[in-house]
Amino acid sequence: MSDTVAPSITAPSEAPFVAPYAAPINAFDEAFEDNRQTRLPWQAVMSAVQQLGSEGMQDRHLRAQRILRDDGATYNLKSDPLSPNVWSLDIIPQVMAEGEWRVLEASLKQRAKLFDLIYKDLYGEQRLLKEGILPSEIVFSHPGFLRHCHNMHSASETMLTFHAVDLVRDKSGRFIATGDRTQAPSGAGYAMENRTVVSRVLPSLFRDSQTMRLSGFFQTVRETISRLAHHLTESPRIVVLTPGAYSSTYFEQAFLANHLGYPLVQGGDLTVRNGKVWMKSLSGLSRVDVILRRVEDAFCDQAELRSDSMLGVPGLLEVARQGNVVVTNPLGSGLLETPALLAFLPKISHFLMGEELSLPSVDSYWCGDSEHLDYVLANIRNLIIKPAIRNLQSKSIYGHQLNDKELQDAVNKIKANPVAYVAQAYIPSSLTPIWDNGKICARPSILRTFSVANEDSFCVMPGGLVRVADSTDHTIVSKKLSGSRSKDLWVLSDSAEMDIDIPLDNLPSSQAQAASLPSRVVENLFWFGRYAERAEMSLRLMRTIFKQLNGIDHFPTESREVLLGAISEITGSLPGFQEQPELIENPNDELAALVVNSQRMGSIKSNLQQMLACAEQVKEMLSADTRIILNELRDHIHSVDRAYVNGLPSLPEESLDGLVTSLLAISGLNHESMLRGMDWMFQEIGRRTERALLTANLLKHTLSRPLPSLQQQQVLESVLLSVEALISFRRRYRTRARVSYGLDLLMIDRTNPRSLIYQIEQLRKYLEELPQTGQPSLGLSPDKRLIIKSLNDIQLADLEGLSQIDQTTQTRHDLTELMTQVIEQLEQLTTLISDKYFDHTAGPQQLIKAKWKNNV
Repeated sequence: MSDTVAPSITAPSEAPFVAPYAAPINAFDEAFEDNRQTRLPWQAVMSAVQQLGSEGMQDRHLRAQRILRDDGATYNLKSDPLSPNVWSLDIIPQVMAEGEWRVLEASLKQRAKLFDLIYKDLYGEQRLLKEGILPSEIVFSHPGFLRHCHNMHSASETMLTFHAVDLVRDKSGRFIATGDRTQAPSGAGYAMENRTVVSRVLPSLFRDSQTMRLSGFFQTVRETISRLAHHLTESPRIVVLTPGAYSSTYFEQAFLANHLGYPLVQGGDLTVRNGKVWMKSLSGLSRVDVILRRVEDAFCDQAELRSDSMLGVPGLLEVARQGNVVVTNPLGSGLLETPALLAFLPKISHFLMGEELSLPSVDSYWCGDSEHLDYVLANIRNLIIKPAIRNLQSKSIYGHQLNDKELQDAVNKIKANPVAYVAQAYIPSSLTPIWDNGKICARPSILRTFSVANEDSFCVMPGGLVRVADSTDHTIVSKKLSGSRSKDLWVLSDSAEMDIDIPLDNLPSSQAQAASLPSRVVENLFWFGRYAERAEMSLRLMRTIFKQLNGIDHFPTESREVLLGAISEITGSLPGFQEQPELIENPNDELAALVVNSQRMGSIKSNLQQMLACAEQVKEMLSADTRIILNELRDHIHSVDRAYVNGLPSLPEESLDGLVTSLLAISGLNHESMLRGMDWMFQEIGRRTERALLTANLLKHTLSRPLPSLQQQQVLESVLLSVEALISFRRRYRTRARVSYGLDLLMIDRTNPRSLIYQIEQLRKYLEELPQTGQPSLGLSPDKRLIIKSLNDIQLADLEGLSQIDQTTQTRHDLTELMTQVIEQLEQLTTLISDKYFDHTAGPQQLIKAKWKNNV
């Protein structure tokens, strides 16, 4: 073996790196030769690993995990927003020489072109079926064949915009395709994230390696998508259609939307009107020209496809047929993912292109063919049995792992419905080195590559997504992105010029989307602000209660009743202390539940969970710093859970400090760093509305009840302390505390950013800047009337009168009435905002829900 290494990397002075694990049996080793010496392209990487040592590699592994978490890189997000699954990445890159890559790249281009031709034929002339090249049962029995898409209009020469291939190496090192992804191929965004993280934790190695960059691929994606609607407009409006925040690959969908600069929308954000697709935005309905979808075929249109879908756009298929919107990849392309197609791919290639496939597919046998069936039944122990119809529930059967009874059951299943099964040869995946538990180990690997159409062919990403099994027990890596680690693929260039530069000025123009946020996005930001304010106010009041109950001064029963009753009202977790007087003297269990019981609506943890859930819905709108703070908030929540595991801790107020600090950091970051667009505006409206509501509620349930002088002072100072106004109050009013003085600071002081009037005035300012929807009304709009009325009610209030005790009710009746009125008006305001901006119109629905199957 030559002593030279990858270009521009200094050869190591140490002894050659020898494989730290035994040679694989009957499988290819990516990094090491048969004599266990490092392969030439891998020498620089293995040298860097050797130089870093165990401690250095472990440090970089942990750093990579932190970066992924801070980036919000998740897969298969669980329903609990407090514990998302962080994307798993191994920091040792997979390496390939440029010469080998160029051969593979040419084969991938040929394969992508072939699948494009197959789609055009099956939804066009259907020569493959008429000439008997492809059995018609494979197509017509497959629910992914959408008859609605036959002769679908296309202004583009290429129908399949994206194509992905899963590859393994056989024991000789030859690449073999095991499956194709043509519907909504996922993984390209994760590959870009992997590259970003690995280049940050191994910067010197990456800088010197002359690794081919990925930016040119994504520039081509942007260029291609922009040109898809050139027949409709010179400035297309492009959106990314996602199933939603709880899609397993939602991070990638948000990542791509941000990276490409397109709005991320859900089915409910779009509607069909007058034969066109429109996005529901703040300014009304905005025309959509191109939909880059991440929703499976059957779920895209409730009117013509699955009527029970909650993810699609009713009427979308008809608009696409008319050519008024471009959906990519086109609807119906899920059919091409059936593994049965691989059994006939060589014949199809000869028929459609007159060429042999340069990239072989795994040996496949469709059981609907009698000869194939006989072979499968005779060799089932050496084959993998797969359903011909691919879905999330489909599971492969590994013949070599079956006992006699399981084998007979599999044979019976196949014989009962042979058309539904495909068998493939078993190819042990190649082994690749990973960093695991402080050492290098070998794991089976599989590579997913990505291609995008360009003007005359396909552009292949010079890299890809490598996945490795979690243990050596798995000799085959799942083709799904879950249940495995990932690696970055480095293609080492032979020259220093690695970037393909596509001048941005030459790209087709695309309409500015900043002002056209989907209504769903601003609604989630609005509620993000409200839940954040609820949590913060509850935390502040809870800390104050803990300080008073555990303070050095006596805290009488009357004061205790008022504050404990207020926390029940502020959280809305009733009856609480209001109707259970026995809790007043023993409040610990109830207070602990209000902090950590997520099942109690209105509890601190419940509000924080709701806030984090809203953040997940608008992940693409969050800055990197915001995501970091949200992760810190999750850590603090888990710390509080641990502190409260046995009930109220000894210093309960201190355990809440981290939560308050994180919420303040989010508020400060939004105030100082966010552009003053509609996203910021609605978040602020949510905050200000909720703060005004909570402040009015706090005043109503703490100061409306008259108390003896000492207790009154304790309650007033507790209220001021909970809103960070006690020091200012003491400086301003050096005499004894009076309720009217407190009302002056908390109600009508414009210099206090937590006063009631400050919130109302801010809301009035924001409402003036919101886009006006619908027909203009005579005079003031209802929302503005409510704001002005609330503002006047507060400004005209007689503070001394409000602090007077009504002799009939023995309460501060006027204060109660005023705060109740303000609360009602603010609640009406939130309803008006919701009706006006968050839901423009409901789309058409299927009148009769079909009971028949899609494959009839």
